[in-house]
Amino acid sequence: MEGSSFFQRLKSGLTKSRESWAQKIGDMFQNRRWDEASLEAMEENLIAADVGVKATQKLMNLLRNQSPGGAEDPTQEMSSRLQQAIVQMLDPAATAPRKASLSARPWVIVFLGVNGVGKTTTVGKIAAQYRSAGKKVLMVAADTFRAAAIEQLEAWGKQVGVDVVKQRAGADPSAVVYDGLQAARGRGVDVLLIDTAGRLHTKLHLIEELKKIRRVISREQPDAPHEILLVLDATTGQNGLQQARVFKQATDITGIVLTKLDGTAKGGVVIGIQEELGVPVRYIGVGEDVEDLQQFDPIQFVQALFEK
Repeated sequence: MEGSSFFQRLKSGLTKSRESWAQKIGDMFQNRRWDEASLEAMEENLIAADVGVKATQKLMNLLRNQSPGGAEDPTQEMSSRLQQAIVQMLDPAATAPRKASLSARPWVIVFLGVNGVGKTTTVGKIAAQYRSAGKKVLMVAADTFRAAAIEQLEAWGKQVGVDVVKQRAGADPSAVVYDGLQAARGRGVDVLLIDTAGRLHTKLHLIEELKKIRRVISREQPDAPHEILLVLDATTGQNGLQQARVFKQATDITGIVLTKLDGTAKGGVVIGIQEELGVPVRYIGVGEDVEDLQQFDPIQFVQALFEK
């Protein structure tokens, strides 16, 4: 996809967030000086945008450590410095997806997330993207708790031309993962995508199940899994953090996929989640189409969020 088209999709997907709070920053500081009162107003706006208390405090510290530049347009200066501070916090080097490396074969990616966040859809979209890049892809339906999850992954498989390894509903997820690893090696697969269950109401069982899956993968392929991506729904805002903490107890998470950003005015949650969890956002979803799931670029994200 062309870079300009990619950016326009992102900008369109962030419309609600931009209109709700990013542009308001400009209105808020019209005819105001760079002083403590204006900084406090900005702080309130950021917290209301679901940036989160911890991330907001860090942003404000970055801003307070700067002195006003004496610009003719203090509004533009405030907005510009805030954008720079957000990019600095999001750290483009840390958030760069490791997708391009694929230094192992198969490259194993495990997807975590509760029902309803778009996890299985995310697996299907990423499978489509790898396949369009010329990679041989295989998906594993290890969310055996819901028959609908297996059927949904199969539907994605047919749509994008990727095979799915599955067993019956209720089967041992680790056994399905084992089958998937064997099949991936036998077929010379480049990328193995594993969809798992996320039942937070049975937290202890979830943690043990994920640990078992991790052990099976590591035993069969010692350097794997190479990525463990947690899928969160942006419309839940800060509530998604509690989900994330439970999953972090179960296993290491290497990245976040934040879906449904187009359905919320609180795009600031990207900043808050990354700061609270210490885990980089790898992908963001801003629509229904395969192309609407995008690799997260902090510089593009901030530009799309603030640019009118």
